[in-house]
Amino acid sequence: MTQQKRSDTNISKRFAASSAIVLSFIVGLEIVIMISPFAFFFYAAFNPFLLALNQSSMSRWLTAFFLPHMVVPPNEALTVIRILGSVFFVGGMLIFLVCAGQVYIGKVLKKGVATKGFYTFIRHPQYLGLGLGALGLAIMWPRFLTLTLFAVMLFLYYLLAKDEERRMTNRFGESYVVYMDRTGMFLPRFIEKVLTRNSKSQKRLGFGKAILIFAVLLVVVIGSGFILRTYTIHHLPLVQVNRVDVIAITKEDLIAVKQLLPSVLEDPAIGSKLQAIENIEGHRVLAYFIPVDYVMQGMIANTGGEWKLFEQHKTIGMITEYIFHPFTHLTEGHAHHPGMQAHNPNLHNSPAMRRRIIFIELSSSHGEFTSPFDDFGINITRTPLFFVDVHLHTGEILQIRDTPTGSGWGTVPTPIF
Repeated sequence: MTQQKRSDTNISKRFAASSAIVLSFIVGLEIVIMISPFAFFFYAAFNPFLLALNQSSMSRWLTAFFLPHMVVPPNEALTVIRILGSVFFVGGMLIFLVCAGQVYIGKVLKKGVATKGFYTFIRHPQYLGLGLGALGLAIMWPRFLTLTLFAVMLFLYYLLAKDEERRMTNRFGESYVVYMDRTGMFLPRFIEKVLTRNSKSQKRLGFGKAILIFAVLLVVVIGSGFILRTYTIHHLPLVQVNRVDVIAITKEDLIAVKQLLPSVLEDPAIGSKLQAIENIEGHRVLAYFIPVDYVMQGMIANTGGEWKLFEQHKTIGMITEYIFHPFTHLTEGHAHHPGMQAHNPNLHNSPAMRRRIIFIELSSSHGEFTSPFDDFGINITRTPLFFVDVHLHTGEILQIRDTPTGSGWGTVPTPIF
């Protein structure tokens, strides 16, 4: 291969890898864009792609979510995973920025190969940092599409790292080979020795082996997503009340669900709205039991302009809180201190004393609903119907209001648990 062809190949590899990381982060940062004033412009281009994926049962899973986003993580394992999402994102970005600064300062000062700091133990800490950051994004915005692009990004950066090592060996010779022998590629050497029998990473990677690595990576990453999704669904704060499945934002609200829902469903106006749906084969009713001021309710249904977060112009504050205080936006509407009621007459009508119940019609063309867990199937069609506001203690129905089709973001596929 001529020098020009090698140069063109290297440029193509770097462009492909760079495109993968940019695309991965754009899709992952959908969580930021969708609460920003630029959401309209973003979804003008991105939502047609999501809707195209939704047209086929073969690709619809890419728009689905695999970890809790609408509800408080219902157990310790899922809580730890969510916290790790913030840790990985922040830590990964810090590693990348520190190492990038070290490399470019070294280039300006012509110090040669970077071998200090993280480079003392790992040859590609920048890629490790980007990988951790992308994994954190995939946990914080757990759409399967984000997870799939994460796997693609890892593979392309592995190929790029292999190519860089080959070029560095050609340029620096034995000194770089010695450096490779005492360091790991992405993890400290003693860890990589446990994970792989072949530590001679300077060997050229064959096409067949590359395809095998990519296939295994996709199976492991996407398979893990489906396992986490199944685990999440079977641990949701979910209960069935009079043929209506009800999901609460917190496990603590399940007690209120069991106390309030039977009388709410007996109301003639509500009963008449639900009866026709409940009698249709392949249809089901799911209700979300949330605080009236639950900040993310616009993702469930269009309950009013104040819950279309892209119209609130609070993007920086919201995303900072979401990263550094991951559960505040889910739990802040549940502040309730019963002992204060006698001392504070206004508490009776405060948001903490009210709950909103959003009713969703579910339909399936692939079989009947045999359990509440079936409500969250990837191929289920969801249609918001109406919502009811009820007093938490008295059970008084405060209002009943129909909702438009779609969520506060229109037809954009949004989280469902």
